[in-house]
Amino acid sequence: MSMSRRQSKWIPRKPVDASERQLTSAMIASLSAEGMPTVSAPFGHKLVELAKEREDIVGLSADLAKYTDLHVFAEAYPDRFYQMGMAEQVFVSAAAGLAKEGFTPFATTYAVFASRRAYDFIAMAIAEDNLNVKICCALPGLTTGYGPSHQATEDLAIFRGLPNMTIVDPCDALDTEQAVEAIADHRGPVYMRLLRGKVPSVLQEIENYTFELGKAKLLRDGADVLFISSGFMTMRTLEAADKLAKDGIQAGILHTPTIKPLDVDTILEHCRKPGRLVITAENHTVIGGLGEAVASTLLRNSVTPAFRQIALPDEFLDAGALPVLHDQYGISTDAIIRQTKAWLG
Repeated sequence: MSMSRRQSKWIPRKPVDASERQLTSAMIASLSAEGMPTVSAPFGHKLVELAKEREDIVGLSADLAKYTDLHVFAEAYPDRFYQMGMAEQVFVSAAAGLAKEGFTPFATTYAVFASRRAYDFIAMAIAEDNLNVKICCALPGLTTGYGPSHQATEDLAIFRGLPNMTIVDPCDALDTEQAVEAIADHRGPVYMRLLRGKVPSVLQEIENYTFELGKAKLLRDGADVLFISSGFMTMRTLEAADKLAKDGIQAGILHTPTIKPLDVDTILEHCRKPGRLVITAENHTVIGGLGEAVASTLLRNSVTPAFRQIALPDEFLDAGALPVLHDQYGISTDAIIRQTKAWLG
């Protein structure tokens, strides 16, 4: 594809000094457990790989390229990178314009800014015309300790109600890499939650695991509990299942990285198995996310297992050290184990 592009210069930010890193490290702590393998910037590196073969791929940032790993793409393809500044409504409108000209824009910012600040522009400029824009957003749910201004705990609820919008919540580095390729091939708007920096790598241990857009995958089976999870909560439920097994509790995990369209058939198939507790686990408020999507699916199809939700509360969350907050709000591995045992009695 031969099209003219505006030249954009990538200017790296001043490095954060050691004292500032020490002050903020607990608020942006890694999601990986000690000793867990990680992959650096899987989103950015995969986008560079795809861009080698596809001239239509361009990147846009609302002044946050470094913090969404899009700086990797910007350094590799500065003439295909657009720094839009802190103007999210203009940013998504520009992405819509590029899509109309035949490009495939990957637009990155923080999830709070896309879901709250730019929603109407996404709805009118992108979703209504079913444009081929990929909105990939860092800091979804409770992945930062910087308080409600940065914690997008309601982003899935906001975008689930938007027609034409596909929604993806990957678990780890492998999921992210494969999801980037899948959404690049998908025609239409996509909202993808983005894990950035050193991203845990756990699904490579699952035999034959492959991300498929719109599909849920059974990672392990269990007779006592079925976790239906998305995002990094799949990593947490895998850890919890291993520990629960030591206490004689067999837990299955149905990883559901596509929130919309939901894989209704697979969910119903596994929830119809009698005698086990179904628990949804998500890094999102209890309102309007994966849990309620699964619950309404079950009720509409007259499938009624014992059902519980592990999710964030319907409130603005505290600021603080991320590991402490995860335990406080019930989404740490230990909290999952405690809640599961309590529900099983």
